[in-house]
Amino acid sequence: MKISGNLIASFVLFGLLLLAPLAREAIYPVFLMKVMCFALFASAFNLLLGYTGLLSFGHAAFLGAAGYVTGYTIKALGFPTELGLMAGTVTAGLLGFIFGSLAIRRSGIYFAMITLALAQMVFFLALQMKFTGGEDGLQGIPRGRLLGFIDLRDDINLYYFVLAIFGGGFWLIYRTIHSPFGQVLKAIRENEPRAVSLGYDVSKYKLVAFVISAALSGLAGSTKSVVLQLASLTDVHWHMSGSVVLMTLLGGVGTVLGPVVGAATVIGLENKLGDLGNWLAGATGINALSSIGEAVTIVTGLIFVVCVLTFRRGIVGELAALVKRSGVNVKSE
Repeated sequence: MKISGNLIASFVLFGLLLLAPLAREAIYPVFLMKVMCFALFASAFNLLLGYTGLLSFGHAAFLGAAGYVTGYTIKALGFPTELGLMAGTVTAGLLGFIFGSLAIRRSGIYFAMITLALAQMVFFLALQMKFTGGEDGLQGIPRGRLLGFIDLRDDINLYYFVLAIFGGGFWLIYRTIHSPFGQVLKAIRENEPRAVSLGYDVSKYKLVAFVISAALSGLAGSTKSVVLQLASLTDVHWHMSGSVVLMTLLGGVGTVLGPVVGAATVIGLENKLGDLGNWLAGATGINALSSIGEAVTIVTGLIFVVCVLTFRRGIVGELAALVKRSGVNVKSE
């Protein structure tokens, strides 16, 4: 009997997320919302890397640009929250179309370098343009009201709104992967020359996948700017592009739930190490300990190295392989 492991795990995951606010004393809603935003970001990136075979080093451009557009339209132009999110997502999709049209002309490391160069241009624009706030970023972005009557200033209301966005984005990615379009993407990943010989317009499929990935990354960035009420240069920095690669590889590239697990692991580490650094700073009086950026990088780097050496398929990939060896037929894709 075949069991859809992804389906069961997805239902369990969303069931837990639905019930999570009941334990709000132990799990902060804002932390979970941040995890969901990055999980959607990593899942969108995985659609490109894991299922199309395209490694982008510039996905931070879509996350950050959408966050800036959403923050500006809501704060300065007075857009409702839902329209601000749409504006950011559409902007990321258009940016993805431009980036993709240029990048898919090359493959391999050249593709990755082109996306990185284009993303650095976006970073420079975000640093120089006045509406972004420069190094200060856009602060105090209002959460507003959903549909005019649901107060998103309440963390619980906003939590379920973010959960709905994450669920919708995750479902779209899942349906894309398991559609005929997704099967063509996998064929391109496995053997591009053969896909071309079968008559598929490979460039077209790559571009569509790139735009979908960029738009969903933008949706994640727009949602994050509303949750944290901030859009900053960190979101468009190349470090963010590296972080999403780490999340995807750590959880399991080419798996449905891998990016979600990877994002939760990385964001959880950053949160716990931050709490530990602040506690040590308060206990010892050494202010340097409150700066935990280096510690986060070192610890996540060590975990990444260990996973590469021992769990080459990522956390979810290895778990799926373990379950399969036990005699249960589980698909990781």
